[in-house]
Amino acid sequence: MTVTEMIDHRAAWPRRTAAQSLHALLTMPAGAILLVFVAVQIGCIAAGLLFPDDFRYLSSANMGIMMRSVPVLGCLALGAGVLMISGEFDLSIGSVYTFTAIVMAMLVGNGVDAFLAAPAGLLIGAAIGLLNGALTLRFNLPSFIVTLGGLLFWRGAVLLLNGAVQVRFDPNPVFNALFSGTLLGINAAFIWFIGLCLVFWAMLHRHRFGNHVFATGGNRSAATAIGVNTNAIKLMAFAIAGFMAAFAGILATTRVGSVQPGQGAGLELQAIAACVIGGLSLRGGRGSILGVFLGVMLIFTITDVLLLMRAPGFYLDMFIATLIVVASIFNHGLDRRGAAS
Repeated sequence: MTVTEMIDHRAAWPRRTAAQSLHALLTMPAGAILLVFVAVQIGCIAAGLLFPDDFRYLSSANMGIMMRSVPVLGCLALGAGVLMISGEFDLSIGSVYTFTAIVMAMLVGNGVDAFLAAPAGLLIGAAIGLLNGALTLRFNLPSFIVTLGGLLFWRGAVLLLNGAVQVRFDPNPVFNALFSGTLLGINAAFIWFIGLCLVFWAMLHRHRFGNHVFATGGNRSAATAIGVNTNAIKLMAFAIAGFMAAFAGILATTRVGSVQPGQGAGLELQAIAACVIGGLSLRGGRGSILGVFLGVMLIFTITDVLLLMRAPGFYLDMFIATLIVVASIFNHGLDRRGAAS
C-alpha cells in the first residue's frame, strides 16, 4: 500500500465509522426518535435565544406549563407501552382514567381521606385492566375489540355514576403538595413521571419480568416453549395499564381540583400515538421506555411550538397524524429487517 493509499484509507475510516454509528443508532428502538427530538430541541432553543420576545420557549412560565402538562399523558403512555410490547392494546385507558378519578373525588367528597381514596382508585384501575385481560385471553378475542367495548362501557359508567356534572376534588394539604406541589422549582407531577420512567426502565430492561414481556410480545409460542407463562404476563401488563391510567387520573385531578366527565376522551389514542412515535412496534416485542418518554415529550414540544406560534389547532392534528404514519412505516421496516435477519 502506497503512502497516498494509506492516507485515503485513514481519511475514509472516520466516515465509515460515523455512518456505522448512525446506522446502529437508527436501528435502536428509540434511536430515530432521539435524533428527531434532539434536532427539534436544538431548533427550539436557538429560536428562543434569537427571538426571546416572540418565541418564549425558554421562559420559566412555558417550562412550567410543559412540566404540568406532560405527566398525565406520560403515565398513560407508560402503561400502554408495556402492554403494547407484550403484544396487546388497551383503548379503554382514557375512560378508566376518568372513571377512577371520579370515584376518588366522590370518596373524598363523602369524607374519605385522600390517602385512602387514591389507593382505592388505583386498585379499581388495576382491576379493570385485569378484567380486560381476562376477557381477551379467556375468549381469545382481539384486545382491540375488548377494550373498545371497555372504552364505551366505562365512559357510560361515568355518566351513570354522577351524570354530566363536574366533581370537585379538595384533598388535604399534604396530599395536594405531594402530587401538585413543587420541589426546587420542579412540578411534583413531573418528578413522579420521571421517577416512574426510571422504575419502568428497570422493570423492563433490567428485570426478568421485562425479558418475559418482550418474549411474549415478540414470539408467544417460543416464549411458552421456554417456560414463560404468557397468559400471566399479559394479565400483569393489562393490570399495569389500568393502574397507570388511574395514577394519571390522580395527577390530573389534584392539579385541576376537579374532574370533568369527558376529560379522558381521546387520551388513549394520544398515549398509543406517543408509543408508536417512540419506536414501539405495533406487533409487540419491540420498544423501550426511553422511546415512550421521548414520544410523549415530542408530542408536547410540537404542541407547545404551535401554540407559541399561534397556529390553528388542526395544524397539530395534521402534524401528529403525519408523524404517526411515518413512525409506523419506519417501525414496520425495522420489524421486517429484524425478521429477515
